Amino acid sequence: MQKVISIFYIGTTLILFPLAYSLANSADLSSDSACATLSISSKFTLPKVVAHPLMPDGRSYPFVPQDPHELAKLISNLEFYLKDSQTSDDDFPCLAHQQQVVYRVLAKNLSLSNKVLSLLSNQFREIADLHLYARRQFLTMGAPASSSALMPRWRIIPPEAPDKLLSHYKKAQEATGIDWEVLAAINLVETGMGRIDGVSIANAQGPMQFLPSTWAEKGIGMDGDIHDPHDSILAAARYLVRRGGLEDITKGLYGYNNSAYYGKAVLAYAELIRKDPLSFKALYHWEIHYRKGSYDLWLPVGYSNEESISISNYIKLFPASVPPPTTLP
Repeated sequence: MQKVISIFYIGTTLILFPLAYSLANSADLSSDSACATLSISSKFTLPKVVAHPLMPDGRSYPFVPQDPHELAKLISNLEFYLKDSQTSDDDFPCLAHQQQVVYRVLAKNLSLSNKVLSLLSNQFREIADLHLYARRQFLTMGAPASSSALMPRWRIIPPEAPDKLLSHYKKAQEATGIDWEVLAAINLVETGMGRIDGVSIANAQGPMQFLPSTWAEKGIGMDGDIHDPHDSILAAARYLVRRGGLEDITKGLYGYNNSAYYGKAVLAYAELIRKDPLSFKALYHWEIHYRKGSYDLWLPVGYSNEESISISNYIKLFPASVPPPTTLP
């Protein structure tokens, strides 16, 4: 595809949020949030955010403690309950977002991450290593080649249900031989499994971020809908085959995005899912974060930007998207 991804750095109406997310809402401060009332709270509670704005659904940007022992305990609990079949589906959004932000923070703090890793059991250290390795590949890639200080022109929408996505991935594997875990990982890093509805700076589109010219190639899009999860996932598998992915998946991924770092990150996430398929459920619930310079802004479902707004103005309007002061980007 020869494009540069911007997702997850994982993609006037000004900014619209669902359920009357007004300036008054965004300015409200709370010492508690919806994530403080997990069904497993009698066994494990997430770190509390003190006096930070809440999103419309009552959640706040996850707080990441800076003490290595606290962090190691937090990671251990997160990884345990995210893999526990008894964990309520209602708890997954909070647990998974906390997991995501923890690894985003640690990926940029080598000293702290080394201390935390040394305190983890072998089982959880292996998981954390893969997460950090994947995230650091994207950090090494750097941000897209753009000097814009504007918010992305995206809509953040609910993704297709996880069981439907799984059926698409596995159908594509059966049809092409490309591992479904690789397709899931691409879907994750490209658009947060379909949450980002927008066009990249290279004009890539849809859940798997295809260039229209690539989609139109014989045997790729096959007259399907570039924005349809089913059609785009199967097209991605066909494209990987065309680029040599059956013989060497690394080569195929380089054709998908011409960066070796991209391929390494995708394969790390695929390995996480392969080692434990329950990891897919946690990754499915990861949120969209937009990294630009020192900013790491959380864009929830409902974010919609059709015209230009600067990052600084956006932050003033919607401070709930900004991490708490002690949660480093």
